[in-house]
Amino acid sequence: MAGLREDWMDHADRILDDDAIVTAVYEALGQRHPKSRSRGRRGAPAEMVLRLLVLKHVRNWSYEVLEREVRANLVYRDFARIGGGKMPDAKTIGRWGLAVGPKVIKQVHGRMVKIAQDQGVVEGRRMRVDTTVVETNVHYPTDSSLLGDGVRVLIRTMKEVTKIAGETGTKLRDRSRSVKLRVLDIARAARSRVKQSSEKLKGAYGRLLNSASRVVGQAKQFSAQIAAGVKQAPNAMGQLKLDRLRHQIDEMVPRVNQVMKQTRARIYRGDTRSEGKLLSVFEPSTEVIRKGKAGKPNEFGKMVKLQEAENQIVIDFEVYDKRPNDSDLLIPALELHQAAIGRVPHLVAADAAFYSGKNEAAAKAKGVKRVCIPNRSTKSAERRREQKKRWFRNGQKWRTGCEGRISVSKRRHGLSRCRYKGEDGMKRWVGLGVISDNLINIGRAINEKSSN
Repeated sequence: MAGLREDWMDHADRILDDDAIVTAVYEALGQRHPKSRSRGRRGAPAEMVLRLLVLKHVRNWSYEVLEREVRANLVYRDFARIGGGKMPDAKTIGRWGLAVGPKVIKQVHGRMVKIAQDQGVVEGRRMRVDTTVVETNVHYPTDSSLLGDGVRVLIRTMKEVTKIAGETGTKLRDRSRSVKLRVLDIARAARSRVKQSSEKLKGAYGRLLNSASRVVGQAKQFSAQIAAGVKQAPNAMGQLKLDRLRHQIDEMVPRVNQVMKQTRARIYRGDTRSEGKLLSVFEPSTEVIRKGKAGKPNEFGKMVKLQEAENQIVIDFEVYDKRPNDSDLLIPALELHQAAIGRVPHLVAADAAFYSGKNEAAAKAKGVKRVCIPNRSTKSAERRREQKKRWFRNGQKWRTGCEGRISVSKRRHGLSRCRYKGEDGMKRWVGLGVISDNLINIGRAINEKSSN
């Protein structure tokens, strides 16, 4: 297999064999259930689980494609330590991925950075930092489409309740067809340039809100009747399913109510910044982020920080719950660099969004010799001369590598759009993408070092 492998695989083999990395994954898999280690079949080896997840994100595959490709490829089987054994199915690998949560991925990444430092790939003399947006897996959010999504989910859930509990209690009235027609009316009125279209739009939204509020009221009745025992299942398994469906209704109803509230505020009062605004009923943590791009002014997802040292190695990443100001991230990034590498960088480079006089003074106070962050709004001739010096221009040229790293991570490892669900899913997606990119770059750097 040695002659058939790609270059990065040999170095990735040695890194992923590290005891601390394997132990972290092993402990995470052992916590899936209270008695995972003492009951049931023997669990999958931690090294196999980790390698399958890494291979998935190195190639930016889905779980289904991962299963198909590894099953038929001897090189992938050898790398994943499956050999001639049975290939796990996609659903099983997905459950393992959920077990290996964000905290474990952070531990694996931190240990990998230490290994890169021990190998001489990372010295920590230089640091560059930038932010980007990783989009959540949502469609473009409009009020009508969000209401349509919420109503569709509630009606589908109530239909499942009716199948289990029968016609007892409140009977379901299916309004999905009328809601769909209202959404189409709104889409046509929004595209129209006729003067009366705005009145038509308000009328269509009024009818849609009326239908949505009736569906929400019915869903609340279903939930209350399941809790009171009016709607019951004929057996214990069915009752467990009913309780799960009630939880889904209780989770979705407040989201639909919020969408109705922000729709009324926008349509009837012209308020587009209502409190707690939702951009997706499936991914409620999604934020609208404007990065000033001409081709993509609005992005819907989460802000992510990528922080690098030499040889394009990402030494820290962070997914933010709420978008911060870039200027607030520089000093914490310096402290993280010092904690991870054990030294203050000689040069710090970032774009103009990270600049402030306080940041520059604080970085120099910490021992940074060259702070290479441009101040584009300065009127000082001395500052302009400083930014034209050779070391400053070279530092900014090196800083632009951040843009390339972000671009490669998005194209090669799927960081353009997260395919996992929830906030933890976003953190797992970004973390595994960064780990995969680091494995390739560490292998490349070691090869270059050995050939020189």
